[in-house]
Amino acid sequence: MKNASARNMWGDYLDKHLEYAFTDEPRVTHLRDNEEDANRLLKLVLAGKKRAISHSLLGLQYRKEALPKIGDFTVLTDWDGNANCIVRTVAVRLKPFFAIRSSYAKLEGEKKGSLDYWKEVHWDYYTRELAAFGRVPRESMIVVCEVFEKVFERS
Repeated sequence: MKNASARNMWGDYLDKHLEYAFTDEPRVTHLRDNEEDANRLLKLVLAGKKRAISHSLLGLQYRKEALPKIGDFTVLTDWDGNANCIVRTVAVRLKPFFAIRSSYAKLEGEKKGSLDYWKEVHWDYYTRELAAFGRVPRESMIVVCEVFEKVFERS
């Protein structure tokens, strides 16, 4: 793990949870593609209000990133790369964009779970993300709906 802050946090977690000593190294990431959103969404995770993240399948494929799977660990950082917490994936579902429901939008924790808000901000994000690959989002595009639980944060 290149990020020293994340490596230290993962080590602290493993000190208390030796049963995970032989699991795959966690991914290390911040949320979204800009500083304001990354830090705002991290605060929602830390407060227990955000329990899901939505990836575009196309984006993952173009970046050659693996699909998240149940049991995966992720160290979430702020925009500057400072580790703040560890989350563990508890569910993964692939759904077309048009099939996202308000019950899932609520897990994202933004604007009191408004589905309209979820669709607006994710459409904008997917537009920016896919533009780098010469693609545009579609209502039928597949969204990777990852639900997680926060398992560790420094107090």
